[in-house]
Amino acid sequence: FPHDLVARELRRYPSAEVIWCQEEPKNMGAWSYVQPRLQTVLKASSRDPLALRYAGRDPSASTATGFGEVHAREQIGLVEDALVN
Repeated sequence: FPHDLVARELRRYPSAEVIWCQEEPKNMGAWSYVQPRLQTVLKASSRDPLALRYAGRDPSASTATGFGEVHAREQIGLVEDALVN
């Protein structure tokens, strides 16, 4: 994990909100790997590690709903959650 590169970006944007956005369900993507590492970098950068936010699909037994329309709606929702909310 590139701790030094993430810390450098945090210094460049001191008031930025840190959000992890992924397309996969929460239990299938990289979230479980990056969450503790991002929190470590946040803490080392004197930021609140609990302020890290996840934007993505809820945990699921399947990688996709199987319905194109539902998938498209979910996709729009997770991007809006990451960029708008």
